[in-house]
Amino acid sequence: MPTTMIAYVEQQQRLVSDGDAEPGDDGQEYIGALDVAAAGDIALAARDFGGMVFIPPATLLRPSTTDDVVRAVCVARRSSRLTVAARGNGHSVGGQAMAKGGVVLDMRRLGPPMELVRCGGVAADVPAGALWEEVLEWGVRNHGMAPTSWTDYLGITVGGTLSNGGISGQAFRHGPQVANVAELEVVTGDGERRVCSPSLCSDLFFAALGGLGQFGVITRARIPLVPAPKMVSNRRSAVEGPSRSRSVTRSYIRRSLRPSAFDMLSEPSIIISMQVRWIRVVYKGFEEYAGDAEWLVTRADSEAFDYVEGFAFVNDLSDPVNGWGSVPILPGSVFEPAKIPAESEPILYCLELALHHNHRGAAGVDEVGNLAPSSQELTDTRHHREYNESSQRQLIHCLSPSGITFAPRLFNLCICIWQRAKEMMWPLRYMRGLVFAADVSYVDFLSRVGRAEEEARANGTWATPHPWLNILVSSSDIADFDRTVFKRVLRRGVGGPMLVYPLLRSKLMHSTFLSLLFLGSGLDFGGRGV
Repeated sequence: MPTTMIAYVEQQQRLVSDGDAEPGDDGQEYIGALDVAAAGDIALAARDFGGMVFIPPATLLRPSTTDDVVRAVCVARRSSRLTVAARGNGHSVGGQAMAKGGVVLDMRRLGPPMELVRCGGVAADVPAGALWEEVLEWGVRNHGMAPTSWTDYLGITVGGTLSNGGISGQAFRHGPQVANVAELEVVTGDGERRVCSPSLCSDLFFAALGGLGQFGVITRARIPLVPAPKMVSNRRSAVEGPSRSRSVTRSYIRRSLRPSAFDMLSEPSIIISMQVRWIRVVYKGFEEYAGDAEWLVTRADSEAFDYVEGFAFVNDLSDPVNGWGSVPILPGSVFEPAKIPAESEPILYCLELALHHNHRGAAGVDEVGNLAPSSQELTDTRHHREYNESSQRQLIHCLSPSGITFAPRLFNLCICIWQRAKEMMWPLRYMRGLVFAADVSYVDFLSRVGRAEEEARANGTWATPHPWLNILVSSSDIADFDRTVFKRVLRRGVGGPMLVYPLLRSKLMHSTFLSLLFLGSGLDFGGRGV
């Protein structure tokens, strides 16, 4: 039977070899030799996002090139006590990127800039200190391309997540971020700069991925890219007609196409843009939630959502941090407790899904924008055609007084993705009265936690301690975990986000250091909470 293993590295261990160390030294005499950059704010390097430990280093350095990293490691090798730790954006939770009395490398200034490369596919060469939100913006804006696997929060560095794992709601399809790397540049503990890949220095490559920085400092990564989800948009250079007509237009769009679906710009143009259908539904019990989530992640790609994740929250009206406010997507939407059945469990579960507007044309819309019939509701071809044409006429008639041309193809694409999502959710056992949905851009969807960060910084909660724990539990044990942890402990209050969602072990890159912790086959449930 598969077993569960929990790995936790309290602090960064020595990166460099003791081979050249001089006995009895404390390393301080070598600090002056580190001329890569001016020493930074040491207090910054003594803290991290977890906020639970304070470990000052001897110095904080900000390398701008890989050669700077090499020099720092080589100097540290001359001491038996100087440790080296690479720090990204400081999002560790237990001092893993700290070095007591040692050298912390702030990787955020590391170059060179991101570069598009073509070698058996399209990829991006990315410095390890780049934030994933910067990779997203650069790829989509400049090239219409993006990586396939992400983390929930994008304000963390490429080198940081590749040293850990990088797991989120796309991992069931594409694997974690460590499984989506073509090449690395690593500075090892002996001060050597090495380029590695699955076919070149593969031992180092697979050890560094998920290796918690213990096998070297990642300085560059080559990340494969794919076309980003297509934008569905309608543009007209000028809005004609009286102001009342323009008001009617916006009112119709708000009623029929949901305000969150589009970026509504002020005159003289209207741009309608949507790339992701974003859905949250609520479950009254864990058995239904886990069963549906497992079923969703085992669908064929042509039948699967692009993102499946979820979280647990308390079924308690009196709890001020019950998590109800985190379920609705749109500002102003309200979680209605009256819709929770009386027989619901003390812990509720929210399943979060996303479906992209991308390559699903064969299943939903053809090349000219005609809807394909739904297997659930539009099986009659004649009725489908009449429904499609009637809906187009209604929308075009409403928009025509303002002189706005709303292309039938765009309308079909909008309806198609909603119809597709509804059909895919048909078998699920969520509470029908607690459904929240929105249509947003691809970048906005991936940046959703960044908006929560802005709110947390504004109200001061971002600076509070975050004793997070990441754990993977075998699917055969997850029901017991729910009974023991969720229902006995969390029923008295969660106190913060508690994510729980299924992953496929087959999607882990089994040669990486990370995968050594998760032996066996089948499903695991990943969780993260406070």
